[in-house]
Formats: sequence, C-alpha cells, structure tokens
Amino acid sequence: MHIEITAVRELRFDDGTPVTAASGVAPLGDGWLVAQDDATSAAWQRPGGVLPLRLFPPVEGHDSFSEAAGTKSLKPDLEVACPVEADGAPAVLLLGSGSTARRTRAALVTLDGDRPAVRTADLGPLYAAVAQRLGLPDGQLNLEGASRSGDVLRWYQRGNLAAGVSSAGIEVPLAPLVAVLLGRAEPGSVPLGPVHVLELGQVAGVGLAVTDAVALPDGRELLSAAAEDTPNAVDDGPVVATALVLADGGRVLDIAAVPEVGGRVVKVEGLALRDVGGGSGGTVQLLAVVDADDPELPSPQVDLTVTLDPA
Repeated sequence: MHIEITAVRELRFDDGTPVTAASGVAPLGDGWLVAQDDATSAAWQRPGGVLPLRLFPPVEGHDSFSEAAGTKSLKPDLEVACPVEADGAPAVLLLGSGSTARRTRAALVTLDGDRPAVRTADLGPLYAAVAQRLGLPDGQLNLEGASRSGDVLRWYQRGNLAAGVSSAGIEVPLAPLVAVLLGRAEPGSVPLGPVHVLELGQVAGVGLAVTDAVALPDGRELLSAAAEDTPNAVDDGPVVATALVLADGGRVLDIAAVPEVGGRVVKVEGLALRDVGGGSGGTVQLLAVVDADDPELPSPQVDLTVTLDPA
C-alpha cells in the first residue's frame, strides 16, 4: 500500500475563524460536514464556503472548550461523522467519544432542501454496554472512529498500549441506532454485534491506535491510526507517527505511514471516501481531516491517494 498527499488546505469559516480540532468528516448535501471535537458546532463545507452548524446548546455558557481555558472537561468530544439514512434520506450521524460521562451525546443531521435539521440524544446506556462488551477498565472507553458497511456501523475503540488496551471494533446495526436519534427507541435497546480486536504494533515505543475508518466496496476497510504518547483516554500527547491500515474484520492486511506535511506528523482523525478504483488493487481517493491539537490553529484538510496492492 502506498499513500500520497495530493493537496492540503486550511479549514476556516467564512468569517475567517478557524475550524478547530477536526475529528470526523462525512458527505452532507453538496458538501461535507466536519465534526469539531472541541465545540458545540460542526462545520458545513460547501462549494460557496464554510458555515457553522449548531449541534448542542452551550455547556455552562461555553460553545468552545480548551485545556488552557479550564473547560476541556465540558466538551461533547464528537469523534465520529458517519453517513447514514434517516427515513430513507441521506443524513450524518455524529457520535461522542464516551471517554467521560459528558461525552456520550450524539447528533443526527438531516436536510430539508438546503435547510439542515439536528436531532440529539444522550446514549449513555449504549456506551456503557459497549464498554462492557469490549471488556474495558473504568475510564478507558474512547470510541474515536466508525465506518458504515451496508446496514452496520463498525464503531472503533481507540486503543492505548500504555494502558494495556487494544484497538477494537464493535458492530452495531444502524437502523436501531438511528431510531434512537429519531426519538423512536431507547438507547439501551440497541443490540450489539461481533467484536474485532486489532493489533497494530508500535512506533518508537508508542502504540498505533485507530482514529477513524472507512469501508471499501469489497467489505475491507481503511483505518487511520495514530501513535500518540498519552497515558489515558482524555489527555493529549505528542504524536510520533500516523498510518493507514488496510483491514478485513480483525485481520490487518497492510500498514503504511502517512507522509508528513511540512516536516510534521499530521494527526488524521477523520476519513471520508471520495472514489474507488476497480478490483482489489487500484487506487482509493480519500478526504481526511487533521486535528492540530491547538485551539488557535485551523484544522488541515488533506486529499489522499492510496494505491492498494492486488490481493
């Protein structure tokens, strides 16, 4: 597998303020919806510009959050943006990381023409069930990525080698999950499917861990992974490497490093599929968003061309 970066852009809203801490990206209408893990709003990137889209009301008066301001513990921490359907129409599902009790909220964004509508729900019982199914110690749940394959969401725990936690994916049927966001079911009613554990190795003694995923038409997945030196699921740390992983269920088929940008490692946290060539080889065009881990810096958006080796 070979990865090439073909374009890099800064993400800014139309008023010039930066889109920060980009953590997920999914198609919405004629553009892309970008999740910010440090804000109550997302960024809707369209051909004419980038507009904020409120997802949640302010938290204790705050709409953005940072460690420096002492508000990091309040953030919704949205880490997943995944294309779904709601009543047969395209939509985007946004999911919190679940790494604290405040981070178990979800949002469903639908469109009525050009008008977005947002529904939200607290999925605390579902997150608790996922943590139990994954066998995680208290405080180690950190669901940072997901892919959509048919009618199933593959939801990924970001592992932490320092804490003895492996990356793992759990399958969740989409229809019952979307029904919760539509107000037609309770979070505890969502069934859970198989679990796949992924052993991704390490770089310079720091374990690679899943940050997002996209499903390919043949059922395989491309996962983004970061080697971030942090002792837990909440604190940021230095990122020594990032990679893409080609996987089939719990089986790792290939791993390749993501090239640096300007001599720096880019922490890819969101992936979206743009185009796929034919066959088991060929090329895959991805749109990626990067979390700069700095509330003053705009998140980079990166075009990736991935050349797959024939199976």
